[in-house]
Amino acid sequence: MSRRFVVLMSMSSVLSIPFLFTACAAKPTNPSFPVTFSQAGKAVDEMRADPQPLSRPLVIIGGFGDLNISPPLFKNFFQTISRDSRIITVSVGLCQSFHECRQKVIEEIDKALPTTDPTFTAEIDVVGASLGGLVARYCAAPSDDPAHPRRLKIARLFSISSPHNGASLAQLIAVTSYHRDMKPNSAFLTRLAEHDADATYELFPYVRLHDELVGAKYAAPPGVNPFWLPNPPLTMAHLGAIIDVRILADIARRLRGEEPFTQFPATPLPKARAI
Repeated sequence: MSRRFVVLMSMSSVLSIPFLFTACAAKPTNPSFPVTFSQAGKAVDEMRADPQPLSRPLVIIGGFGDLNISPPLFKNFFQTISRDSRIITVSVGLCQSFHECRQKVIEEIDKALPTTDPTFTAEIDVVGASLGGLVARYCAAPSDDPAHPRRLKIARLFSISSPHNGASLAQLIAVTSYHRDMKPNSAFLTRLAEHDADATYELFPYVRLHDELVGAKYAAPPGVNPFWLPNPPLTMAHLGAIIDVRILADIARRLRGEEPFTQFPATPLPKARAI
């Protein structure tokens, strides 16, 4: 956890200055995500030179153990390409259960975007970093708590390295029920997947191959292929994905209503390399 904290601290420099990985020579190997670091970096520069407002408010949800470090940094990045003030950040780093995460996310959004709808929040787009993507998906599903029936009204969900179908690390370390909920095939994830067919939002799951914490094969819900990218040498796949200019540029283009780099259908994971 301390190493994760240290790496996230470095995001302030990565997201506020030209991206460190732009000069990397990794070539795209995914036909449905054909972009290089240099192409993505150029696209970000062009968007910053011509900011465009977002289609709707954007909510950024941080990950597990993230003490509100990454959400403000993501907010800064997306403001540079939009100059839009309707960007809300939510930290769930100290939550002890998915129920607690859900209540915090919905309360924060209701506070920033009040609505009289008894069931749904205002309509939003969401960027979920790591656990944040799974939390958003859970918040959009029907509530199993009659005392707290409200749900997120998501138009588009962009998740980065999110344990939608479990996490490799949870199979090794699962001390609490919260951790066990993140184990592949857990009762929590199985129930959540049952609601996917009725979901009305668009899901864009991103991941780098060889993700050491989640596992690329778990980064999308059952039956869904993530938009995967090769992991550059000497970098951490999980945290690297969160600051990957290729992923951020694609999300930014989609948020601005421009031609994205990703193309549907998403290419299946390379079986020999996915973990």
